Amino acid sequence: MSTTILIVDDDPVQRRLAEAAVRRFGFNARVVETGADALTVLKTEGADVVLLDLVMPGLDGLGVLAEMRSSGLDTPVIVQTSNGSIDAVVNAMRAGAVDFVVKPAGAERLQVSIKNALRVDVLEEEVRRMRRRASGVLTFKDLTSKSPDMERVIRLAERAAKSNIPVLIEGESGVGKEVLARAIQGSGDRRGKAFVTVNCGAIPENLVESTLFGHEKGAFTGATEKHAGKFVEASGGTLFLDEIGELPLDAQVKLLRALQEGEVDPVGGKRSVRVDIRLVSATNRSLLDLVKQGKFREDLYYRLNVFPMTLPPLRARREDIPDLVRSFCARFSAEEGKRVRAIAPEAMALLTRYPWPGNVRQLENALFRAVVLADGDELTVAEFPQIAAQVEGFDVRIPAAPTQPQMPAYAPEPVREIVRVEVRDPHAMSLVTEETGEMKTMEVLEAEIIRFALQFYRQRMSEVSRRLGIGRSTLYRKLKDLGLEGDEKAEDAA
Repeated sequence: MSTTILIVDDDPVQRRLAEAAVRRFGFNARVVETGADALTVLKTEGADVVLLDLVMPGLDGLGVLAEMRSSGLDTPVIVQTSNGSIDAVVNAMRAGAVDFVVKPAGAERLQVSIKNALRVDVLEEEVRRMRRRASGVLTFKDLTSKSPDMERVIRLAERAAKSNIPVLIEGESGVGKEVLARAIQGSGDRRGKAFVTVNCGAIPENLVESTLFGHEKGAFTGATEKHAGKFVEASGGTLFLDEIGELPLDAQVKLLRALQEGEVDPVGGKRSVRVDIRLVSATNRSLLDLVKQGKFREDLYYRLNVFPMTLPPLRARREDIPDLVRSFCARFSAEEGKRVRAIAPEAMALLTRYPWPGNVRQLENALFRAVVLADGDELTVAEFPQIAAQVEGFDVRIPAAPTQPQMPAYAPEPVREIVRVEVRDPHAMSLVTEETGEMKTMEVLEAEIIRFALQFYRQRMSEVSRRLGIGRSTLYRKLKDLGLEGDEKAEDAA
């Protein structure tokens, strides 16, 4: 879905000029004549950016800004003024405008203002969403979707959030099962409480019981201190068991008892520990198929499958791709210190048509790579070469490598004889004698080492003795025994 710019101006000429410019930038334009009409559109249809004239009959621009603030409408506003007076601009910025342009605004200036407004709005919303997620108050409003399939899932999740019923979320890898689980917690009575995530497929089989239920100090080799376990950590809040189909069968038995009795038995513990959790589990595999294959307990399956819901893959909800792209782009631009303000319409069309087998996680990684590699302030098809190569109708042309200068032709002389030259390390020392081919004695090797050290360190005896790891008296004795007396004056000269 394309970005919509709401143009509010009582001058028909200015409206037409602004509308033509906005459409030329690749955005949708919605045009109204009065401030009252603008508020009606914002409350019913919404818009991504408002291009607002300050001077209008009836409800003027400042009045529209005041009504938006009182109504909780946080759509970014760019004000237009004909006189460009400082007082008018200051009043508009204080009222909540994010930027201003002087009429008639140049196309380039207007485009930059719109891109900046979109980027600021998306970034602020992303920051607010991340804060709500960190504090455990993420809600279903943060999962706003334009896909009918996704909206049905959200409505089901809203019902589940009103009780403590166990929820099973099914869906392909990367569709956002954990985000939905956090929204369920943030919309229920456990809002703001602990949200503990356990990836069942990442726990070693011999540590599953200890990780989930805890252990006492000394319960097994390596248990140097007491560990509470994930169930106890999540008590009072929500426990999210991701990839639950990967649990081994013996751990499934103990999980079933913990869910039925509301208590866990720590490894090595003498008594059970009561827990109060809201369980949300997730899987990218069909648990029913695992039950038929004997890899998942049937009684545990029915215990978990009380309120199932299936998240659709990203290719089934392409309407959400533009909003996700803008959100990821704003976040990564801020994190990486890049000045990427927008996505080119052609690039957005490419991302919308691609099937995304890795779902939202793959889209996120693709945007991260594109933002890091981007040179300009707009992402184009060139930033997505691997994706463009797989979508019909898109082509990324890589510039050809510079041609090498032509070397003058010559006729090589015939080679009459091949001479092989052995290149040896000048510091290498042979361990065998050339005459006999036998190993050298320790005395001969020691003499060669000392002789080499004397030459290498230029007769500096202190340096030679330190590098060889022997005392100076020992060095002088060995020099005398081997007939290699050094010139002691050389050290003094150094």
